[in-house]
Amino acid sequence: MMVLDHSTPAAVVLVVEDEMLLRMRAVDMVEDAGFTPVEAVDADEAVAILESRSDIALIFTDIQMPGSMDGLKLAHAVRERWPPIKIILVSGQLKLTDIDVPADSLFFGKPLEAQAMIAQMRRMIGSG
Repeated sequence: MMVLDHSTPAAVVLVVEDEMLLRMRAVDMVEDAGFTPVEAVDADEAVAILESRSDIALIFTDIQMPGSMDGLKLAHAVRERWPPIKIILVSGQLKLTDIDVPADSLFFGKPLEAQAMIAQMRRMIGSG
């Protein structure tokens, strides 16, 4: 049972990352930014989560992932089906050009710099 308080609930950020340690680090950044993290290990799980709840404000996804679609395909699917959701794409291997990235999306190379990511999430979502 969740305790309800009268303050504004924190925005929810969906973290999609198949490597556990990187996912944990991203979750820490989301929490440090003041938002509520929800975790998915691949795009299929992410889509299932998006279909089951309406409070996701931003999706933070790795591009290289196993499963039926990678993070870039996921980003384009999210842009089509859930246009208000902001998207942050990250990759250690790829360098994306702006053409590859859907509207309202940003790309970051790994390793991620925590303070920069936190500031960017706050800019994209707003701090409440």
